[in-house]
Amino acid sequence: MPRARSTKKIRQTAAPQYEEQGSGCLSGFTIVPLAVIIISAALASLAWKTNPIVSNQAPVVVSTVAVLSVDVPPDSTSTGISPIFREEVRYWADSIVEWAAASSLNPNLVATIMQIESCGDPRAVSSAGAMGLFQVMPFHFHATDNPYNPNTNAARGLDYLTRSLATANGDARLAMAGYNGGIGVIPRAEWAWPAQTKRYVQYGAPIYYDAVNGLETSDALNDWYSSYGVSLCRQAHQRLGLP
Repeated sequence: MPRARSTKKIRQTAAPQYEEQGSGCLSGFTIVPLAVIIISAALASLAWKTNPIVSNQAPVVVSTVAVLSVDVPPDSTSTGISPIFREEVRYWADSIVEWAAASSLNPNLVATIMQIESCGDPRAVSSAGAMGLFQVMPFHFHATDNPYNPNTNAARGLDYLTRSLATANGDARLAMAGYNGGIGVIPRAEWAWPAQTKRYVQYGAPIYYDAVNGLETSDALNDWYSSYGVSLCRQAHQRLGLP
């Protein structure tokens, strides 16, 4: 926009000069031919001096186009899940990508939730009564649902994650807190979060960030595994019949 205003200004100041020169030329019809030749030479010289100004604008236009065509970084939501996840979670990789696409979620976020909730065990049950891959509480299911059906469990769990992410204005870390502690914790000060929710975010957020940043391994995931995930993942390993 500033360039447009600048160009218009140049044209407005240049036009009167051309009109004055034109008036002089018109009055020159009564001058002897030698004078006409001199005036013509002067006009040619003026044209020679003016042309470089016009030609110098060309690189500016090319430069502007080059800046506008700079490649945009690839969208991480368009890829599969990261290799940092345990093999029990990677077992579900194709399904995770499909479920994430259906919910408009990043598949690595979905994989992070599954990693911490069940480590890929479709029959996992918590002491609080949460069920399945995404540890969904009973009141989220419909009367005719099979909570342990992977597709059903994913649909109900990821619906809640989607609402949590929307409430968190796209902040994955806060969305994880909402998924664990209930969406109502999102606007609260973090010191008021339940201890379990604090731990959930402490491990979940770094795992997710490692995944979307293309790391091959994750210290955060390894720490979670050694502290909380060994028996959970061993159970999932056996349930899935992995070698």
